[in-house]
Amino acid sequence: MTREAAAEILERIALLLELKGENPFKIRAYKTGAEIVESHAGDIMQMARDNDLAGIKGLGEALRDKLHELATTGRLEFYEKLKAEFPETLFELFEVSGLGPKKIAALHGKLGVSSLADLKRVCEGGEAAALSGFGEKTVAKILEAIAFREQHASEFRLDQVQALALGILESLREHPSVTRAEVCGSFRRGKEVVHDLDFLVSTRRPEEVIADFVRLPQVEKVMAHGGTKASVHAAGGVQCDLRAVSSAEYPYALLYFTGSKEHNVVLRQRALDRGLSLNEYGFKPAQDGGRVPEEASEVYQEKEIYQILGLDYIEPELRENSGEFEAAEKGRLPRLVELENLRGVFHNHTTASDGKATLREMAEAAMELGLQYLGIADHSKSSFQANGLDERRLRVQMAEIRKLNEEYAGDFRLFAGSEVDILRDGSLDFPDDLLAELDYVVASVHNVFNLPEDEMTARIIRAIRNPHVTMLGHVTGRLLAQRPSYAVNIPAIIEAAAATGTIIELNASPWRLDMDWRWWRLAVEKGVKCSINPDAHSIHGLKDVVFGIRAARKGWLTRRDVINCLSVKEVEKVLASKRRGQGVD
Repeated sequence: MTREAAAEILERIALLLELKGENPFKIRAYKTGAEIVESHAGDIMQMARDNDLAGIKGLGEALRDKLHELATTGRLEFYEKLKAEFPETLFELFEVSGLGPKKIAALHGKLGVSSLADLKRVCEGGEAAALSGFGEKTVAKILEAIAFREQHASEFRLDQVQALALGILESLREHPSVTRAEVCGSFRRGKEVVHDLDFLVSTRRPEEVIADFVRLPQVEKVMAHGGTKASVHAAGGVQCDLRAVSSAEYPYALLYFTGSKEHNVVLRQRALDRGLSLNEYGFKPAQDGGRVPEEASEVYQEKEIYQILGLDYIEPELRENSGEFEAAEKGRLPRLVELENLRGVFHNHTTASDGKATLREMAEAAMELGLQYLGIADHSKSSFQANGLDERRLRVQMAEIRKLNEEYAGDFRLFAGSEVDILRDGSLDFPDDLLAELDYVVASVHNVFNLPEDEMTARIIRAIRNPHVTMLGHVTGRLLAQRPSYAVNIPAIIEAAAATGTIIELNASPWRLDMDWRWWRLAVEKGVKCSINPDAHSIHGLKDVVFGIRAARKGWLTRRDVINCLSVKEVEKVLASKRRGQGVD
């Protein structure tokens, strides 16, 4: 039982209690418990196993007992009984944008809605619009959200599959009959969402490895099971495919099953141009009577395949047939940014707005991760749903940050910022004199997503022309597989950012990964810098930078393109130069 799974169970209990109309204080206790489990600095699940939770503020005796039961048995009887009162499909409704517990309770109680199919039926039939608090506009938005969800139903965010992928990979690598193992496909290429997970192993005993694979604890259903391959459904409905090959075939299979299809097509054509046929098993002569060069007869790594085809090694993230072949042929592939290049991160939230950890807790967690600095950017006042700060509360926080910086005495630096709402007309949520007091400003859109493209673009451009705006946050507002981007002209935004020296954020939250990797080459070409920001709402959210790094690599970004690869002193100069209107060099 992981802390993430335990926190999700407590959150679900709170939702179900809310549907039942239970005491609000009881509901709040479970929500608080979920937040504590998710954000506690120590190994809270081990503490729960050891019955060592006493003294943690917010966890009463009843919650401590439930966490102990979860940690020791992997299940919670109270939750199982509560869940049994509702159809399992009811939880589908909580994934629909615009539906909260109160609306779901009304739909369930008055119209018997218990699934997405039910919801779609009552929305299309007009029954939902007749309910108090709904109406035709609300129903139209719900139908749009359902359609978007159906379109992306087979997609999984990286945070939904990463633990599963790495857990299965570790099991495969530990298998005594496996010599090499890797996750292939879109996961290895760093795509923002994946449809399934593709595993590859080299082994002399494929039947044995396949048999053990289908019996892994993560496997819920075996779909296919053969001598060299298997397909299963794991937790959460993720399809996992395993292919077992020999050591000689492994590098070719790794290349082939990593993809993309478009990349592989070009590779095969390059091989044919050299009189070779290339597939997942190796090189062969393209014609009768041809021969395979000596250097192609014993290939151990992917790099050697690229060398045989006259190319520098192409990192998996770049394999989309989007210019990587030309660059590899001319020796111009970038040295991609790596996680260890990051010195600090910006755009992080605390309990002052909607975060789950205090200012000090966030700072200490950042130091524990080896970071040199941390930028705080709690929401501004218009984000009332996120407990946004008004002018007074922001100045109080700025004073707290100054005090902590004095305490840290140069060993670590907190930057005082704000995630300021871009209002409908493009103005900002705080006056310029207050913005001038901050170390940096992230400007973001948080409401009115339905503007026409030209209006939304003009709105954002007006905001980033404000000299106090340091960086633009999550430029398209998308939530992967849940909410589409709003209409906005990205090239025009990039041009405006280049003209003003505004940094564009790569929001590393696996829900966002925004700005999309497909636009970063244009941004770099225009001279726009990137900041890989976790948008962390807890101490564990700081680790989301790993997803941002993968997206940055996919966008061809180097450490020179990312401002938070700079040292404290260098970043201070960058922020100061932006304030003077000099842009970012």
